Amino acid sequence: MFTKFGLPILALVLIALSVKYLARARERIPEVPPPVQPTENPFKNTVAGAGMVEPETENISVGSPVAGVVVEVMVRVGQKVKAGDPLFRLDDRQLKAELQVRRAALGDAAAQLARLDAMPRAEELPPTEAAVREAKADWENWEQQWARGEELATKKAISDEEFVERKQSAIQARERYNRAVADQDLLMAGAWKFDKQVAQSAVDRAQAQVKQVETDLDRLTTRALVDGEVLQVNVRPGEFVGAPPDQALIVLGNVTQLHVRVDIDEYDIPRFVPEAAARATLKGQPKEWFPLKFVRIEPYVVPKKSLTGDNTERVDVRVLQVIYAIDTRGKRLFVGQQLDVFIDASPAAADQITADGT
Repeated sequence: MFTKFGLPILALVLIALSVKYLARARERIPEVPPPVQPTENPFKNTVAGAGMVEPETENISVGSPVAGVVVEVMVRVGQKVKAGDPLFRLDDRQLKAELQVRRAALGDAAAQLARLDAMPRAEELPPTEAAVREAKADWENWEQQWARGEELATKKAISDEEFVERKQSAIQARERYNRAVADQDLLMAGAWKFDKQVAQSAVDRAQAQVKQVETDLDRLTTRALVDGEVLQVNVRPGEFVGAPPDQALIVLGNVTQLHVRVDIDEYDIPRFVPEAAARATLKGQPKEWFPLKFVRIEPYVVPKKSLTGDNTERVDVRVLQVIYAIDTRGKRLFVGQQLDVFIDASPAAADQITADGT
């Protein structure tokens, strides 16, 4: 009985449900606006690229020229700095002690040179003058003894041996006098010029060593080389820092004028016109446009590194990096912020650039 009447009835019910479902499925789902409005292309023919906001000076990664323990960090994020302002300082106790040793050595070398320059001493002159007078008196005495000996020898009053002795004594007295005069002249001449040169070289060497330690001491304080703003601080007091090339302890940049670094796909390079009009828009704010002004091209095509996070984005492409100056129109942009950039690539733009160039 169920087979005769139940199955047809069940089939009719299922058919009715199927018809109802198909009727509802034909109804259109209402269009829902996207949560973020996609960016509209402002040009008919365009070259698009991903842009990254950077300082006018680019990001300056500051490291330490020497290894050591950080004892003081003088800046904070967002602080304005001038060229020459200290950023952080390493432990300098050892070099300060060495500087004292070098300065003491310099003082010793300078004293040696001053001693040579001051020669002869005033206290040394009277003894030498007295020695000369004494030698002269002794010489004159023996000269007289020699002269009298000649007269006595003629008269055979003394022996030849005694006469020769007086003569030799007179000659010796004369040479002692000459030596005393020479010693006096040597003393009056002062220090030998070559001794002074050696002493001066010692002073110069000591000064250079002091300057070297002072330079090493000054290098322990890392300073800003350009005017800018502290964008990032990655070092704290007590940390040991080395000098690896990829370690940015502090990031600086001049944000007075911001630039945008645009990556242009290598396939779009032939259509790129450097001086053509260009605009940028913020991610998620397609209605807000910022005009761009061409600055320069970095003509070395590099692998793409700045990724936008798009699922369809390729990472095996090479890009040409172009730098634009951006007019922020009073709105604050941050370094590292991503922008969508559109560059006019229409033939009219290229013709206009060519006409202006000629």
